[in-house]
Amino acid sequence: MNEFYFNTKLDQTLLLGTKARSVAELLNGIKSAPESSIYYHTHRYLQQHHFLSPEPPNDFAYWIQEVLNEPRLGELMYSVDVVQFNSLEDLRNKFIEILEQHSTGNGKGQTAPEGQEFHFMASQTFVLRTPYVANDLKQFAEILRKISVNSLYYHIFDAKLRLEKGENDFSRWFRDLGKTALADEVVRLDPYTHTLEGLRARILQLVQQHDKN
Repeated sequence: MNEFYFNTKLDQTLLLGTKARSVAELLNGIKSAPESSIYYHTHRYLQQHHFLSPEPPNDFAYWIQEVLNEPRLGELMYSVDVVQFNSLEDLRNKFIEILEQHSTGNGKGQTAPEGQEFHFMASQTFVLRTPYVANDLKQFAEILRKISVNSLYYHIFDAKLRLEKGENDFSRWFRDLGKTALADEVVRLDPYTHTLEGLRARILQLVQQHDKN
């Protein structure tokens, strides 16, 4: 039987003890930081501000633009479309590519004022099983209405990028049920352009449409 077990998660924020004062030091930090740090600095906004309308910034771009006052480079870092990546290593390499191209022939560049350095952080994730299990689309919709945003976040964002599954947990399960069209529609959703509550509502709408078919 194809049950779907809903998980949730708790995150513990970790200060890594590495900081950057310039673009060159940020580049070195991104090269050596654990993947959990890359994930933290590109996704924490989504969890902390899940009721606000995205476009979520990544911390690297924000610091370059607001602290180092380098708007052109900041825009390039902002332009990285996280949804296009299926692994954190590929995402890391994209940031490295932008920063290395900028560093070529750009001199020393700006240095952050004391107290405004970039501090590399990460999050340690603890995955917890919830009591909710769905056996069909009707049960899935009922449970999706009441799970926490942390659970929704885990199955959509963590599954695809941090766990490198290639697609979110919901779509994988829909395929196992033979609901390929539904799976494809959920995959095509850009979760970075929705609030988490907006994302929940849209997935519910799609599930209800396909449950009638």
